[in-house]
Amino acid sequence: MTGRLLLVRHAETEWHRDNRYAGARSDPDLTAHGLRQVDALAEGVLAERVEAVASSPLRRALRTATPAADALGVPVDVVPDLREADFGALEGRTRAEADPGLVRRFLADPVAHPFPGAEPPRDAAARTAAALRGISARHAGRTVLVVGHSTALRLALCALLGLPLAAYRQVFPRLDNVAATEIRLPAEPGGPVSLLSLNRPFPPSRKEVPCDDSSPSPRPRCSPSPP
Repeated sequence: MTGRLLLVRHAETEWHRDNRYAGARSDPDLTAHGLRQVDALAEGVLAERVEAVASSPLRRALRTATPAADALGVPVDVVPDLREADFGALEGRTRAEADPGLVRRFLADPVAHPFPGAEPPRDAAARTAAALRGISARHAGRTVLVVGHSTALRLALCALLGLPLAAYRQVFPRLDNVAATEIRLPAEPGGPVSLLSLNRPFPPSRKEVPCDDSSPSPRPRCSPSPP
């Protein structure tokens, strides 16, 4: 049976305002705005007919996923391979604080030139894509809320859809906090994956939604995706 996955980036953290790299070895707290996003997500899962919840083991993801699971009365399926990519030397830092040459090479080709000590993007893409296929198989035929991380999810989307990994920043320039990207995975291993929606508010009718940075007040502020 085909699985329906709603991929959601965790709620806003304290590092989002400065766009600091928060990878597998960093776990900043959620902001007050992020906690409101968590509440909105928990209120929206029934409208989206979610039947199961899976999450990265990192605290910022679990704090986003757990209230939604509680609202549904289901456990959180904690999946270690949903964790964020490791950004190596850039963990906890901004691009402005890094060596300009490293940043320039990374922006030109993040697969060929990852940051020193970082997880190879191909590895992050492969493990996250495999994790999503595993979730779909365990919850066959069900709608699953999957709470993860911006870079790992974007890399996995490229891997699942057959897109160049080096272009993940251009093809998927941002995943807003608690916005949903819907995919359908076939039951047969290696079958084609369908992308049904990208970075949409979750649920569409909620008041507290991610937005575009150019949106006028009083709409809520946005948190950028890591480059």
